[in-house]
Amino acid sequence: MAVIGFVNAGGGAKEYPGKMTAFVFLICLMAATGGLILGYDIGISGGVTSMDSFLIKFFPAVYHKEEEDKGTNQYCKFDSQLLTTFTSSLYLAALIASFFASTVTRVLGRKWSMLGGGVAFLVGSAINGAADNVAMLIIGRILLGVGVGFAGQNICLNNNSPSQSVPVYLSEMAPARVRGMLNIGFQLMITIGILTANLINYGTSKIKGGWGWRVSLALAGVPAIVFTAGALILPDTPNSLLERGHDQQARAMLRRIRGTDDIHEEYAHLIAAREESKKVKHPWRTILRRRHRPQLTMVILIPFFQQLTGINVIMFYAPVLFKTVGYDSDASLMSAVITGLVNFFATFVSIFTVDRLGRRVLFLQGGVQMLACQIAVGTLIAIKFGTSGEGHLSHDYAATVVAFICIYVAGFAWSWGPLGVLVASEIFPLEIRSVGQSINVSVSMIFTFIIAQIFLILLCHLKFGIFYFFGGWVLIMTVFVAFLLPETKGVPIEEMALVWKSHWFWGGFISDEQISVLHMVDRINGTHNSNHECPVNFPPSLTKSSKILKPTM
Repeated sequence: MAVIGFVNAGGGAKEYPGKMTAFVFLICLMAATGGLILGYDIGISGGVTSMDSFLIKFFPAVYHKEEEDKGTNQYCKFDSQLLTTFTSSLYLAALIASFFASTVTRVLGRKWSMLGGGVAFLVGSAINGAADNVAMLIIGRILLGVGVGFAGQNICLNNNSPSQSVPVYLSEMAPARVRGMLNIGFQLMITIGILTANLINYGTSKIKGGWGWRVSLALAGVPAIVFTAGALILPDTPNSLLERGHDQQARAMLRRIRGTDDIHEEYAHLIAAREESKKVKHPWRTILRRRHRPQLTMVILIPFFQQLTGINVIMFYAPVLFKTVGYDSDASLMSAVITGLVNFFATFVSIFTVDRLGRRVLFLQGGVQMLACQIAVGTLIAIKFGTSGEGHLSHDYAATVVAFICIYVAGFAWSWGPLGVLVASEIFPLEIRSVGQSINVSVSMIFTFIIAQIFLILLCHLKFGIFYFFGGWVLIMTVFVAFLLPETKGVPIEEMALVWKSHWFWGGFISDEQISVLHMVDRINGTHNSNHECPVNFPPSLTKSSKILKPTM
């Protein structure tokens, strides 16, 4: 029998018996398919906006400007707020829809909410595929955003916490020892969606008659069908079953996902977390308290920084960007396929190393790699185009630019891509986990929308400096990780407070009462570790109800 273990804040080892079961692997794989929806949308929009037939029909001013500016100003030829609205409207709609999804799920339940999201996504795909004007395009994208907001938000852990989305579901189901690997399955599905979109764009661009973009946009309905069908049969996590009072079902589910009957200690910690969460009547107010300042800081800054790596610029507008540096339409689409392949395969590096090397090592290494590539790309473009934007790149020179972009994408794919989602999903205690994930998704969607909307403006005005702009943010976020993000690998999700308590900066924000709950469970179960450095002061509320912490089998 495998052992799930971690090194706690005090240096002592704690172990939960269990192993990675086929059941856990399959349900995590099924849940992770939610990433296909987001990945396909990220990849498809940039491809169709680089197709001449699409631009002629919907954005003729952009097409004529591109033709007129060949060999002149390369930076500004795609600068159009209407064009960027087509791309970015999905993310604003997803943000707004996620709040409505909360109410719908609470009133009607998860399945109806997810079904509604799936229908919205399918209708949006159909409208985009049949669009005859820009208004239809944007309405279709808004409906796709509604689908993302409902479906993506509502693989929830219970019918009362709809904002606990796919990454949190994965983190709660996975054994601590392999939580990183299984959680990154979500990011892997995003990369598959992006790569699939890039391949479809390349193929449909060759359809005679110039209507291939319709196929690209309409096929967005396929990942929606896959995700919706799979999500409707997913089981609830033990954490969510306990939160709703289904203790026996929770115990049975914990046995099943751990593949062992020896679940006493882990179950006791889940019960303790449930009892603590019951005390919280106003989670939005609770998350603002001092003791949750470390998690709140991370769940705001990590998605903020993730968008300012510049990766969505590459993935949204890769074909447009490659046309800017000298490729024709077909070649730019093929270059996007190449970056999609790099993104896909590089994600496996994170899958196989995140639970061995840890989150911090990958964050730091990836940050250095991305920074170097941003500087290199900015410098290469500056040499050829300068500030005027006039010039032409030879094939070899353009290939060098693409190579550095690919190295940059690889660095993101095994660092800020998967880890930005993973860390945010595993650091919150149960009582505010739903609220924390809501904040995480909201910040991510807001800044995804902003970056998508202003990128072409920034490219036009900052010129090659846009790569230095994003590089500067990569430097800031790498320093942030180095000093303020503790290592979370292998730590059971309900015992994360120990990690914050042991941190040189955040330790002062964590109360002794938070830590004493964990020690009480250890003592009740006869597993107290004398190596814990944090003082034990049992809260009276738990002392009186400690009998419920001793599970009966």
